[in-house]
Amino acid sequence: MRLSAYTESPQALLAYRDLLREDGSPALTVLSGRPQKADLVGRVAEIETKEQADALRGLRLYVPREALPAPEEDEYYLTDLIGMAAVNVHGTMLGKVKAVHDFGAGDILEIDPGRGGATWYLPFTREAVPEVDIAAGRILAVKPTEVTDGSSEAS
Repeated sequence: MRLSAYTESPQALLAYRDLLREDGSPALTVLSGRPQKADLVGRVAEIETKEQADALRGLRLYVPREALPAPEEDEYYLTDLIGMAAVNVHGTMLGKVKAVHDFGAGDILEIDPGRGGATWYLPFTREAVPEVDIAAGRILAVKPTEVTDGSSEAS
């Protein structure tokens, strides 16, 4: 079976072994494998035939959070950013992080200003996001000048 890995190394899936469905229920147990580009090609306990594997095509698999290493200083799991408040240098709420995207040029935070306003994008760079406070649930955001929300306040 071929598993697409979104880890630093596809072989990390061998160490995680037990993969879960989105609801947290067991999905697959990785028995063995070898890297092939960004994927892992290998055997899983629950799959014996190509037809069984084909039936699971597109299934999103997850690793239990407790199996992941703690992020180092100035490192974050992108999923931890979702839902965080985005505030400017004055402490004014700009919105909340709705999603994290990577369209090929690096990570970009999608900010939802709430109140029915249009979402906007913020590059996840030190210049645009100079501070991330996981404990407080907020990021300091330097809003791009081309993004307006209809107010006259500078961010």
